[in-house]
Amino acid sequence: MDVVDKDKEYTLFAGRSSPIVDCVVALAAGVLTTLSAAPFSLWWLGPVSVALVYWRIASLTPAMATLRGWCYGVGLFGSGTSWVFVAIHDFSGTGALVAMLLTTLFVSVLALFFAVPFGLYRRITGPRFAFLSFAGMWVVSEWLRTWMLTGFPWLLLGTSQIDSPLAPWAPVGGVYLLSLMTALTGTLGVEVLRRRWSFLVPMAALWIVPFLLPAQWTTPAGKPIRVALLQGNLDQRIKWTAQGQREAISIYKQARDIDLIVWPEAALPMLEQEAQQILEQVASDLGPDTALLTGILQRDSEGRSYNSVIGLNDVQGEYQKAHLVPFGEYLPFQSLLAGTLAFFDLPVPRLTPGSGEQAPLHVAGATIGNAICYEIIFADHVAQQARNAELLLTVSNDTWFGRSIGPHQHLQMARLRALENGRHLLRATSNGVTAIIDSQGHVTARAPQFEQASLTGEVTPMQGLTPFTRTGSGPAWILAAVLTLLGLQLNLSRSKNGALDEKGT
Repeated sequence: MDVVDKDKEYTLFAGRSSPIVDCVVALAAGVLTTLSAAPFSLWWLGPVSVALVYWRIASLTPAMATLRGWCYGVGLFGSGTSWVFVAIHDFSGTGALVAMLLTTLFVSVLALFFAVPFGLYRRITGPRFAFLSFAGMWVVSEWLRTWMLTGFPWLLLGTSQIDSPLAPWAPVGGVYLLSLMTALTGTLGVEVLRRRWSFLVPMAALWIVPFLLPAQWTTPAGKPIRVALLQGNLDQRIKWTAQGQREAISIYKQARDIDLIVWPEAALPMLEQEAQQILEQVASDLGPDTALLTGILQRDSEGRSYNSVIGLNDVQGEYQKAHLVPFGEYLPFQSLLAGTLAFFDLPVPRLTPGSGEQAPLHVAGATIGNAICYEIIFADHVAQQARNAELLLTVSNDTWFGRSIGPHQHLQMARLRALENGRHLLRATSNGVTAIIDSQGHVTARAPQFEQASLTGEVTPMQGLTPFTRTGSGPAWILAAVLTLLGLQLNLSRSKNGALDEKGT
């Protein structure tokens, strides 16, 4: 009898609903997740969105759980990556209808990263201890999205918590541990609504423990470095034309008395060999104690092109982008797609990825780890760079985002990389958001968007490693998998015990 009563207790708020209502709620939950992230930054909506997806999922068939996951993904990516349409339509010469179809296809495919795991979750777990297995499966789905189809860890749940009380978990386990804590808050909250008051204790612990963690895991390694980040605001439509090259030279060809000057990604729209005379002249104008870093395209003796960061005036080393953007920097299935749409005809050479492990740059008495544009969204790539670096740098061309929410989301992920690794971070972009970020993930200075600007400030080299920098995301992924399996194991064990009890009566 006791088993039956507990099952009835669990079904509170778990009655059947129509598929249409269920999909609408899931779509709304996806939109709420977008609102939890930048530029809206309503971080408390993160756990709410998880709770809405978790609510009543025990009453669904695996097929309906799959549909709920897909609808959630459509709501999330349809609202959160709407900038994809801007990039395709506004800057690639693709018609509105085709751009909309491509964006719809993009969103629909990404939504499968929630559909398949949630359907699997419903198939392999039962109602008891589901709050563990559901939160674990949520992070497993994020892990899959990080590496499958070249990876797209955009709008991870934990990113939205950079300004929440959960943020101190980031240096411990990174964005995926933040996602797990956020998801657990949502599932535990649903259990509390079912009047399981004991669940208030672990839910409170998730939010209290961060106040007991160290405020700073790293320490200064030297004196502050004076920096200037140049934002050219060059129109993307003309950037790779002769006119764009002339304007870029005029904008960036300036020097000043400061420790370090940084130009953004591909600041000069030409190959390094073509820009050699310009770079030499800039170097001659720099003061003896001023170094310059710039994003630029390189081509080696075998004709391979790279998206790189190089330096002038006593800079040791260079960096070549390792994680390229599909359809932006290289074309998958080139033999099939090239020439079919304007979107697939890239204005820059097809690029080759650099090595996965590259040494930091030595600049202005400090070591600098790099992440070019898209790479900053990959937490483990940045952690690998941070292990041997005292500062972090990301150069980017966010012009492709237009006036969408994309640049703000990109900045938020850069802030989280700084917090995860306890490193000051410089972010130099073509038209915003150019910013200087401290080791706590706070923006200490930023330039206005869509304007030519020179952002000046100071950054401090930092030494020591956070737990996340040492281990990367592996422990958080393992914990998520264990929680998923733990929910399954406990469910099977309890079901077996229940069956024995029923047999005994």
